[in-house]
Amino acid sequence: MRRSTFDFGCGLFGIEQIVRRVLLDACRLWLRTNHCGLRGAAQTVLRYRRSIAPSLRKTDMKTDAQLRKDVIAQLDWEPAIHATQIGVEVKDGIVTLAGEVGTYSEKWYAERAAQRVSGVKALAIEMKVKLAGSARRTDSDIGQSARNVLDWTTSVESSAVKVQVEGGWITLSGEVDWQYQKQAATDAVRALMGVTGVSDQIGIKHKPKASIVKADIDAAIKRSAARDSDEILVEVTGTDVTLTGKVHSWSERDLATDSAWSSPGVRNVIDKMTLSF
Repeated sequence: MRRSTFDFGCGLFGIEQIVRRVLLDACRLWLRTNHCGLRGAAQTVLRYRRSIAPSLRKTDMKTDAQLRKDVIAQLDWEPAIHATQIGVEVKDGIVTLAGEVGTYSEKWYAERAAQRVSGVKALAIEMKVKLAGSARRTDSDIGQSARNVLDWTTSVESSAVKVQVEGGWITLSGEVDWQYQKQAATDAVRALMGVTGVSDQIGIKHKPKASIVKADIDAAIKRSAARDSDEILVEVTGTDVTLTGKVHSWSERDLATDSAWSSPGVRNVIDKMTLSF
């Protein structure tokens, strides 16, 4: 007996494959009967796929139990994390990470790992950094190490970045030209021994025209977005960029904010986007 595709569970990927084949056959028939161009057929397919995409996504939503299992698996897969020391709780798509980790960088990696899991609506962090005796250092030692590593970081003008340490927590301030320099500075000090946290208060120098920044951000999102960027709205006020609209995963959200930060002169990115699965 011939088995239907739906006998195999009919997951989201299977449904999209079936829809794609059906639409392709329909377009071929339309091209033969209506003599329309390929562009017209492609636009019709795109409109139809957009109309059915929300309903397809709803069928693939995870339960809290499934989401918890996926987050635990993601933490266990990440080599920089001791997953057995981290507890995971999930309620209504909100993931809470708790427990004690040995370094701040491990805490940071755990946060990023959980965000990469599809279905995570929000993340609550209740982890604490508990330094081993050999890893504990004075604030003065940590400050000197941070100063040294910034001096050796080629992408950062070290004189432009100020370092303050209190209770093992590093606060970076000052002004640089680009967002990637802010990121390089925080990346450089995050893994230092004895660090319990990092606050980035570094500003951006430039004051560009709002119209130019908006055009740059829109173009960057359209070049890089995995889905249509029409659902992401960009508003520029001075040097602040506000992103609103819908994204369908944390990776898409990161892509949009990274694209905004890559525009010269942006000092602040306000993320008001909502996750829609």
